[in-house]
Amino acid sequence: MSGRKTTLLLSGTALAALVLACAAAQAQQMPPGNLRTGTPTYVAQQPAAPQPALTPATAEPEAVRDPAGMIQRQDSAVSGRQPPRASQPIQAPALRGVTQRQFRPPQPAVTVLPPAPPPAPPPRRRPASEEDPYAALGIRIGSITLRPAITNSIGYDTNPQRTSAPGAKGSAYSRHEGELAIQSDWNVHELKGQLRGGYLEFFRAKDASRPDAEGNLDLRLDATRDTRILLESRLRLDTQRPGSPDLTANVTGRPQIYQYGASAGVTHDINRLQLTLRGSVDRSDYEDARLSNGAMLSQKDRNQTQYGLRLRAAYEVTPGFKPFVQAEIDQRDFDEKTDSSGYMRSSNGVSGRVGSTFEISRQLTGEVSGGYQDRKYDDTRLKNLRGFVGDAAILWTPTPLTTVTLRGAAELGDTTIAGSSGTTVRRATLEVAHALRRNLTVTGFTNFSRTEYDGQGLREDYTNVGARLEYKLTRTFAVRASFTHERLNSTAQGSDYTANVSLVGLRVQF
Repeated sequence: MSGRKTTLLLSGTALAALVLACAAAQAQQMPPGNLRTGTPTYVAQQPAAPQPALTPATAEPEAVRDPAGMIQRQDSAVSGRQPPRASQPIQAPALRGVTQRQFRPPQPAVTVLPPAPPPAPPPRRRPASEEDPYAALGIRIGSITLRPAITNSIGYDTNPQRTSAPGAKGSAYSRHEGELAIQSDWNVHELKGQLRGGYLEFFRAKDASRPDAEGNLDLRLDATRDTRILLESRLRLDTQRPGSPDLTANVTGRPQIYQYGASAGVTHDINRLQLTLRGSVDRSDYEDARLSNGAMLSQKDRNQTQYGLRLRAAYEVTPGFKPFVQAEIDQRDFDEKTDSSGYMRSSNGVSGRVGSTFEISRQLTGEVSGGYQDRKYDDTRLKNLRGFVGDAAILWTPTPLTTVTLRGAAELGDTTIAGSSGTTVRRATLEVAHALRRNLTVTGFTNFSRTEYDGQGLREDYTNVGARLEYKLTRTFAVRASFTHERLNSTAQGSDYTANVSLVGLRVQF
């Protein structure tokens, strides 16, 4: 054997002997079972008295059956000795380790808020009243809406001249009428108005043909929240009947009367108190009348201008009840100092009224006022004209299909009858309209007026009663028909008359 091989053999033998000697020395120091006793210091939770050595691991350790049982039943498993070899496991490899999570107390149950309930449905709103499907749409120009309309009709009148002659002949006639309504749509201020004009043409009684018209245009300017400026204009065209007491001669035709005027005022609110100051100017012009012999009867002595100033104070007790008091002064100036009978007709008047506007449950609305007026004339031969004056306008809607309108007025007027200071006029009108269908409305009406001439014992009672029918085909076209019975009873000889008037026509509105 070579020397190299001998050296390697001796080295291996010595190494093996050294390993065996170390193993024998370690076996003498360790107890039977080859398990370490005690618990490492890094596992200890608190110091405690020494405990007996742990038993060897079994096939199914207790830590597997109940991992927390060892800790719950033992006060402590702490050993102060450092094990010889801390790197080796303290239990058999088959035993599962106990983690820190198993020793933590259970997490408290977190109360979860219940899900938010769904939002409540919005309250049901009362459906708004549906727009009239047959109402005119109008023509919009900027922020102003115009509603024009034209009506052409034909009819028959049994007494065109309104005479008391028993042999009065009737006549067919045609009527042409035009209307224009104006309404603004502004955030502040307001402009509104209504204009209507027509012409009545008789086919057999040409002298009875006559025009008529009326209208107004109002402008409200909102200067401040509590102050408003009111501007108004008005006009009216009417005719005189041949048998009127103011026409002393036998007149043919229908002399025309032109009345027009304007007013300006201001309204100011002080909490619930409302004050209104208004000044007005009105003009009346009378056309000369043509006599039966062809001569002309001048009526320039009846032309006049009236100036007025009115102060009104209203207090809103409730939103639907506003009583007021009103005082007014006026002056009437005639163009001619004396009339055809030699009387000076210019006069000054003073009047006072009390009244109220009201609204009850939106079914009954209106305004009622009454007072007293005293008028003094320039001519001392004419005594003062005194009497009750007032106005009433009431609108009652008992059902959505029925409307009742009541109007009344009492006023003092002028006359040219010699020795008479003036007239006392009382008027009342009642209308009942009922909608049989949404596009079919029937209206019944009646009117009564009494005119008394002061100092003459002359009285005239005028009555009419009739019915109207309106059938709306579309928003643009409507058919209208009416019948009216008129009667005049007068204390003057030969002034009574009766007349029956029928009419049917087509209305075109935009």
